[in-house]
Amino acid sequence: MATMASNRALPAIQVDPTNKPYFDAAREGKLLIGLCKDTNKHFWYPRGCSPFTLSNNVEMVPAKGTGTIYTYTVMRTKEPYCVAYVELDEGVRIFTNIVDCDMDALKIGQKVKVVFKPTTGDSPPATMFTPA
Repeated sequence: MATMASNRALPAIQVDPTNKPYFDAAREGKLLIGLCKDTNKHFWYPRGCSPFTLSNNVEMVPAKGTGTIYTYTVMRTKEPYCVAYVELDEGVRIFTNIVDCDMDALKIGQKVKVVFKPTTGDSPPATMFTPA
């Protein structure tokens, strides 16, 4: 029998000045990642300083929103869900959920694409992935 991802309620996301540009883009259905302008390397989670140099010479840039499942596990609770690391086409890995799928059919290396799921209240959507 297939294990389908549930549409569980997602808590509100706390927005602050450092993550507001990311979540503003998410509301528009766009995925942003960080770019260190000193090393020209992408990084996740987008933030105001580079994890490579600790410099603030960074910017948020659009990502394609596609990648592959690097690893995952299915949490077989009352409302099953899947947590995973997704490696974006840009090379960074995101800890996320895989949704809208038969979780028994997931495979490491499987292509996925970003989806933005509503959260509680007027909070911005959560970044998740679904099979491409």
